[in-house]
Amino acid sequence: MIQVTRSSMPDFEEYCNEIRSMWDSHWLTNMGEKHQRLEAMLKEYLDTPNAVLYANGHLALEDAIAAMRLPEGGEIITTPFTFASTTHAIVRKGCRPVFCDIDPDDFTLDASKLRSLITEKTCAILPVHVYGHICHTDEIQSIADEYGLKVIYDAAHAFGVIKNGVSAANFGDVSMFSFHATKVFNTIEGGALCFRDGSLTEEFNHRKNFGICNPTDVVFVGGNAKMNEFQAAMGICNLRHVDEEINKRRTADSVYRELLGNVQGIILPKIREDSENRHNYAYFPVLFDGFGYSRDEISDRLKENGIIARKYFYPLTSSFECYRGMDFAKNARTPVAAYCADRILTLPLYADLTTEEIERICRVVLRGR
Repeated sequence: MIQVTRSSMPDFEEYCNEIRSMWDSHWLTNMGEKHQRLEAMLKEYLDTPNAVLYANGHLALEDAIAAMRLPEGGEIITTPFTFASTTHAIVRKGCRPVFCDIDPDDFTLDASKLRSLITEKTCAILPVHVYGHICHTDEIQSIADEYGLKVIYDAAHAFGVIKNGVSAANFGDVSMFSFHATKVFNTIEGGALCFRDGSLTEEFNHRKNFGICNPTDVVFVGGNAKMNEFQAAMGICNLRHVDEEINKRRTADSVYRELLGNVQGIILPKIREDSENRHNYAYFPVLFDGFGYSRDEISDRLKENGIIARKYFYPLTSSFECYRGMDFAKNARTPVAAYCADRILTLPLYADLTTEEIERICRVVLRGR
């Protein structure tokens, strides 16, 4: 069986050595030594002035929205071509998602359609970097500045990505990263918020700890989103090897492109890499458009051959059952996103995926022609 992804892990002995000191300290959570060390390492690696660790990316995104002081019922323009977490975070924090269509070339929010969606209730834009492709950040920020809107990036797919010399951690007011087990860099579960305004550090640290700022004062209606020391230790180990992991993914990506890049009916998004731009090869998305067999037929054929691909992102979050009947879902007009969601398939991609396995996957795909 070839899974769609496989978690990167350090050598067993390396992880055991990293956690050994915890048996002396008995400090397992509440921003211990491992937590503080990983936070510092990530600020350096991501080239960002501020970073706060979280138990997972979703709770981090909810706190990012809360910290922007957005009005109850305020509208946040976002994309439906994303994981459930993005839309859920907006709704759970009392705001209303407004769905913008996507750019068919990179699957990120189509900035040219933003102005038409802005109303007197619009308070923020929440774009999503997709498959490691960075949004049209300059255009988005220009529009946000013009209308006085906050910009919160869902950067779950963008760890280590650089665009025009700028780290993905440094766009907008705040960027959320996911360190889930399936990501390029993982802390088993986990996440982080990165941001320029250092005054937010204390607020995020309070919000993720029930709003407690000292033994007697609780200043926010916060939750429990603290990263524990075992997660942080895994992150410390994995961060040592993340560049090597990305290089292995790059090699796997190049094999796929050699085998599928010139096949009629298969569209692969372009990747830009040079001295000012770095991709992270988080996923290998394939758009089946005029291939002769549908995405679903290819997915079923792969599964029959012991290969698990993923229809990612399908369905659009605007069509989720939990939002059925709600105005923001009924009013969504995103034909490009719908077209892509019906045709996209992410093929297996991870650091340890071999050339032979990729060749096997591609043989099954191409037999579908």
